[in-house]
Amino acid sequence: MFYWLMKYLIVGPFMLSVFRPWVRGRENVPESGPVIFASNHLSFIDSVFLPLVVDRPIRFLAKSEYFTGRGAKGWLIKRFFLAIGQLPIDRSGGQASQASLHGGLEHLAEGGQLGIYPEGTRSPDGRLYRGRTGVARMILDSGAIVVPVAMVDTEKAMPTGTLIPKVRRIGVVFGEPLDFSRFEGLESDRFVLRSITDEIMYELARIGGQEYTDVYATSVKKRKPSRVG
Repeated sequence: MFYWLMKYLIVGPFMLSVFRPWVRGRENVPESGPVIFASNHLSFIDSVFLPLVVDRPIRFLAKSEYFTGRGAKGWLIKRFFLAIGQLPIDRSGGQASQASLHGGLEHLAEGGQLGIYPEGTRSPDGRLYRGRTGVARMILDSGAIVVPVAMVDTEKAMPTGTLIPKVRRIGVVFGEPLDFSRFEGLESDRFVLRSITDEIMYELARIGGQEYTDVYATSVKKRKPSRVG
């Protein structure tokens, strides 16, 4: 109920009228069935604008830190992310990360739409970084349609570290669905998982015009202290 109030009566109409997002490739979004939106990640508001330009609800895999904060602020943040349909994901890797993907798979099994950021974190400098293979494993486990999504200029509207977005136009580009059915049954092959993930990242770079860097964004952040998260 809260989701529909936010999207159609409160946040949605306001954000759409103020920021006037342009959309390209909307015809590539399936009208029914399970869908994985594999998106680049430039700003916090990526998770706000993508659902606003798609008819059916989208749930996102969000970093678990949003759900574990203490005190009144932590409680409010947790309630907000739960209310808008976010699912916590452990980004530490290994079994912990794999276990936290289960909620996303359940949502897809019910025919829902799931948004995932293969980079695992926001870009520290506007470039597109190497994807994590968790998205590939989820694609093969679920059999969902994969739609690449490029968010454009969202980092200019709301740079990391700011609380209030600047009023400017942003864009959303939906690429043609990607077919990975040729890899069915190869969920445990790490070379296949890397191949799928790389194909997604190259397509994101193509449709979004971002410079691609074949290193993990998290490694760049560790080398260069900043406010990004």
